[in-house]
Amino acid sequence: MTFAEKAYLPAIAQGLGITLKHFFKKKATIQYPEQTRERSEHWRGLHVLKRDEKGAERCTACGLCAVACPAEAITMTAGERKAGEEHLYREEKYAVTYEVNMLRCIFCGLCEEACPKAAIFLQDDKIAPARFERDEFIYGKDRLVEPLKTTETK
Repeated sequence: MTFAEKAYLPAIAQGLGITLKHFFKKKATIQYPEQTRERSEHWRGLHVLKRDEKGAERCTACGLCAVACPAEAITMTAGERKAGEEHLYREEKYAVTYEVNMLRCIFCGLCEEACPKAAIFLQDDKIAPARFERDEFIYGKDRLVEPLKTTETK
């Protein structure tokens, strides 16, 4: 070995070359809230429980989404609607509680495929926001149900 090889000079020069090459590359960092990255067409985002044309919840608490979920992230409790609640729920049976644990969810979309009423969807435009507490990642019906569409007539 030569003196330069013993002193690791070629290795140091090679390392500096790699560093300089990365130094002049285009930055991967984005300014997040203002800019967003391009997503794949197959990307799946946050869950939403859909409503029908009349504004009633589509979910009939059949439980197929919870059974299809490989991560066991979906839990629900079924109940029967009472008189006077016909405008709120499509069927006589509805989900009293419906929760998705976003820490367990793997966003595979099997719940969406298993639903016979097309009640649950994974949105393609929303991502889960950052939170500080574990309890904030359990999404109940208050966060999941699609808001009512208001129609203003003038």
